[in-house]
Formats: sequence, C-alpha cells, structure tokens
Amino acid sequence: MDERDVYMAKEALQSAMKKGRMRLAVIIGAILVGFLFLHPWVQIGAGERGVVLNFGAVQKNVLGEGLHFRVPIMQRVAIMDVKVQKAVTDAASASSDLQDVTSSVALNYHVIPDKANVVYQTIGVEFKERVIDPAIQEVMKAVSAKYSAEELITKRPAVSEAMRASLAERLLAYNIAVDAVSIVGFSFSKIFMEAIESKQTAEQLALKAKRDLERIKIEAEQKITAAQAEAESLRLQRANISTDLIELRKIEANLKAIEKWNGILPQVTGGGAVPFIGVGEIQKR
Repeated sequence: MDERDVYMAKEALQSAMKKGRMRLAVIIGAILVGFLFLHPWVQIGAGERGVVLNFGAVQKNVLGEGLHFRVPIMQRVAIMDVKVQKAVTDAASASSDLQDVTSSVALNYHVIPDKANVVYQTIGVEFKERVIDPAIQEVMKAVSAKYSAEELITKRPAVSEAMRASLAERLLAYNIAVDAVSIVGFSFSKIFMEAIESKQTAEQLALKAKRDLERIKIEAEQKITAAQAEAESLRLQRANISTDLIELRKIEANLKAIEKWNGILPQVTGGGAVPFIGVGEIQKR
C-alpha cells in the first residue's frame, strides 16, 4: 500500500468519525427535544393531589406534593385541589308552621386527599354543581321543616349545627369532608316579617307597661310606709302629752307675754276690769 492509499484511508476514517459525531449529536438532540416535547414529569403543588391515568384509566395510587415522573403517551396526571373550599348556595324551603323560607348557606369543605382518585373517577372536578349544591338544598328543606319560622331566627346556632351534621354524613359518601356550615341569611314573606315586627312591638309595650306598674306599686308602697311612720310619730306624741305638760306650756306662754308688756295699762277695757293674763296661774304656783 503506497502513501496515497494510506492518505485516502485516513481521510475516509476521519470523514466517518465526523459523520458519527454528527449522527450522535443529532440523536442526542432528538432525545432532548422529545424529552421536552413529551414532558415526562409532573409537578404537584401545595394543597393538590395527582390522579394517575393509564390510557385514561384511573389508577389506585395518588401522587402527593412534589415532582413526579410519568410514562409519556401512556400516562397522564390530573390535578385535584384538596384545599378547603367555599360554596355558597341559595335554598328555598318551608318551616314547620308552613312559612316560606329562603336561605343562603355557606359551606366550607375539602376533598379527602387519599380519595382524590375516587372523586375524580366517580364525580369529576365539577362536584360542587353535581353533589354539594343539591345536598345543601335537600338538607335545608329537611332541617327547616323541624323548626318554626321564629325558631329558625332565635335558634340559629342549633339550625346551623343540625345542617352541618346532616351534610357531613351525606357528603362523606362522596369522599368530601365538611369543615363548617354558616347560614348567611334567612328571608321570609313580607306578611310574616310584618307580623314579627308587630309582635316585637307588642312585647316591648307590654314590658314597658309592666315596668310602669312595678314603679307605681313601689311608689305607693313608699307613700304607705311614710304615712305609717307619720301616724306612728303622732301617736307617740299624743301618748307623751299630760296635764302637767299642758300647764307648763301655759305658764311659759304667760311669762313670755309678761316679758313683752311695757307696764302701760290699756285706756279702754271691755268690762271695766283690767286684764292680767295668767295671774291666777302664777298665784297658784
């Protein structure tokens, strides 16, 4: 083999190596592009769960928070929110005394995390419209039928607790947990509200009349007590008055009159005698 043949062999080998490197680079690039395009991983955020689907079939394993890998094309992961959520539903019902009641109920709930796949398989992601709203309406009708319209207002905490217990039992069958139930408001017919207002006004007037009667009674008792005290004081004074006390008071009055006399007798007298008050009493003493 001459030098020319060796040179041509080297050139062929170098050309093959260059083609091999380019082919390898193309293969690696294709793998990377396919990796990015097929997206063989999934990220589950906080308060979420991943439902694994193999060609659309729900699997038993539920993915927790974090990064997970999946088999491209074959597997898909559906994200389910398991945080506490709020649903507000309007419900129409009737009380035990046949009054029409319209209420607005706020429900706090969450999907049981370990049962996210079952919820996705049996209900889907629209469980509020399919399960929660109908449950609230049915429970509201059942609970309000046990109370009168007035009790629905005065016993509101008891009504809320009864609704919470009933909803918790009903929604647990769908793997949904109830956290809290709040009755945002009750509304009744205009005639009933006017009747309630009239009743409250009558009760207030009756209470005022009762208080006025008690005040008058107390004032009368005070006057009777004062009159009795005054009568007792007069009785004691009359009991202490004696003949000697009367005579003493007469002498004291005469002495005061003498002290005030200036020694001049009156010029005209009615019967010709000079009046001298109390002399006889003084001589007797």
